Amino acid sequence: MNEQHIESRFWFIEMHAYWQGLVNSRHITEYFHVSRTQAQKYIAEYQRLHPLNLSYNPSLKGFFTTTDFACCYISGDANEYLEWLHTQTDFTTKTNSTPLTNASLNLPKRSVKPDVMRALTQAIQLRRRLEVDYVSLKSPNGEGRIIQPHVFVKTGLRWHLRAFDEKHQQFRDFVLSRFNGAPEVLEGETVSPCNDKAWQTVIDLKFVADLRLSPEQKRVIEQDYQMTNGELTVTTRAALAQYVLQEMQVNIKFLDEYPEAQQLVLANKKDIQTWLFNG
Repeated sequence: MNEQHIESRFWFIEMHAYWQGLVNSRHITEYFHVSRTQAQKYIAEYQRLHPLNLSYNPSLKGFFTTTDFACCYISGDANEYLEWLHTQTDFTTKTNSTPLTNASLNLPKRSVKPDVMRALTQAIQLRRRLEVDYVSLKSPNGEGRIIQPHVFVKTGLRWHLRAFDEKHQQFRDFVLSRFNGAPEVLEGETVSPCNDKAWQTVIDLKFVADLRLSPEQKRVIEQDYQMTNGELTVTTRAALAQYVLQEMQVNIKFLDEYPEAQQLVLANKKDIQTWLFNG
């Protein structure tokens, strides 16, 4: 078994224990499709190499991170965990072929504390309520909230938590980097995610090239987006419609002075108006 293969197992052990609060042989067995015995060997070998990182909890039948834990295989950055959670893609074995050239933007990262992520993850998995301290532009000094989270959502540059806000009695989006302190896990949920109408509703956003463009320019835009009959349809959950518009750089409040800058417009605004932030 090669070194990269082993490290992928150790990476998973750290990722699960650090961000989700617990790891055991069942987690490894289900993710890597190995026997329980083999999974136990991975944990034992990890403990041999890093004896101060994990401690066993008999009641939970799993290992959790100690106060002396030090990241050896993970970065400790919440974005790494969230990206993994989003893709659930295992590591692939490197080949001797020439690697493909690629580049990516070096964008600012939002800080999310491990104790926050653990509590949020636990609440989602166990369908629990959470008492949190949340800062916002309206409440920059923080505000106590009780929320019932049900899903993590990636929206461009940052991650959100979709949750029922008991104060406002509605489902809302919470920016992960704006939680302060360690959330307190409370008793079971009172509102099911099935009641999140905006999340459960699927809608179509229909885009066309800016009508002010010349026919030749429109054809360029239509080719860029592989439009059919001059129209691009993006299907999304209603709760994510505004984020799709932001990512597509389509402003529905006003047109850019220059159609070359605007490029796309939303053709069915009236049909989806109720789902947009500015309603």
